[in-house]
Amino acid sequence: MQKKLTITIDEEVYEGLHKTIATRKISKFIEGLVRPHVVRPNMELAYSQMSKDKKREAGALDWAEISFKDIANEKR
Repeated sequence: MQKKLTITIDEEVYEGLHKTIATRKISKFIEGLVRPHVVRPNMELAYSQMSKDKKREAGALDWAEISFKDIANEKR
């Protein structure tokens, strides 16, 4: 669902938006810039989906085992 938002910006910025971005696309442009800063992905779902990729999981396991062997052999 979309919500309407009224914001106040400097006149120079307003004119620059209208010159650079098509008038009917300014909202989408601003949303694209703001979204990564305010909407966090569902990490649990993302990790669950990644774990279903067997090839990726096998590579991750190999990497982890090699890393642990390297650490185990380090002098203290």
